[in-house]
Amino acid sequence: MISEPTLATATARATVEAWMREFQNWLCQQLERADGTAIFQEDQWAHAGGGGGRTRVILGGAVLEKGGVNFSAVRGELGEAAAHQLLLPDARYFATGVSVVQHPRSPHVPISHMNVRYFEAGNGEAWFGGGLDLTPVYVDETQARWFHAQVRAACDRHDPAYYPRFKQWADEYFYLPHRQETRGIGGIFFDRLRVGVDGSFDELFAFVQDVGEVYGRTYTALMRQNRTRLYTTAEQEWQAVRRGRYAEFNLALDRGTKFGLEIGGRTESILMSLPPQAAWAYNLTPVPGSPEAATQAWLRQGVAWTE
Repeated sequence: MISEPTLATATARATVEAWMREFQNWLCQQLERADGTAIFQEDQWAHAGGGGGRTRVILGGAVLEKGGVNFSAVRGELGEAAAHQLLLPDARYFATGVSVVQHPRSPHVPISHMNVRYFEAGNGEAWFGGGLDLTPVYVDETQARWFHAQVRAACDRHDPAYYPRFKQWADEYFYLPHRQETRGIGGIFFDRLRVGVDGSFDELFAFVQDVGEVYGRTYTALMRQNRTRLYTTAEQEWQAVRRGRYAEFNLALDRGTKFGLEIGGRTESILMSLPPQAAWAYNLTPVPGSPEAATQAWLRQGVAWTE
């Protein structure tokens, strides 16, 4: 028997929004400490339908060449076509969340992404979504397995079924069908975890909070582990190509990018996720046996990183 959704309350909305604001503060502090030199710049903006956000961008750091940690809490009403596309039971909405993308300077520090979000339709139905993943320019198998083990442990604290389910969802979501490759080594992805159907508000909110915490802890650890590794011009050229694939995904396939543009969100904040520089090489095929070929071989769905 399918449960009926629990309708959202003003208290629930305020609680999630307040945590999202504080999580943005905490994560920026963790990233600044791991970088060691740069600090985030902030722009505050207002949304036409109501609410707004804080865009925070870090530039020219010792580790992070460009990164962003964006908070938003917006409300409004979507057009009929957009509401239908997003499967909204009511075109009115409230959405709050934190979205993160980091583009490191070194090709040995992975690109990273994380977002956590909460959504309410106008009829009171509410759900959580989010995810986190890594896009290494060069896959380090030991670090990849460690990252997935940390994510799995965070999932298992809430439901042992979460990691295998959401890991597969990430493999399917962070995939470039036109390239027949995954964006990176994946992580987890989940959407529309409905309050009152997939768990109580407290249960789902606690899981989303843990997703944010495990991202901050694991990614700053990887920043510190890899920041002093030397790299060559050839490795930077491969990094530019991999950044290009990242841009392809975000512009052509990412639902968050499409949703932000659809609701008239702040363009600079939405496109913050793009790398500072990227390249597209014609008909590129890595040399067999090279580190680039080894990384390319990992970019597939269904890798059992925790087994």
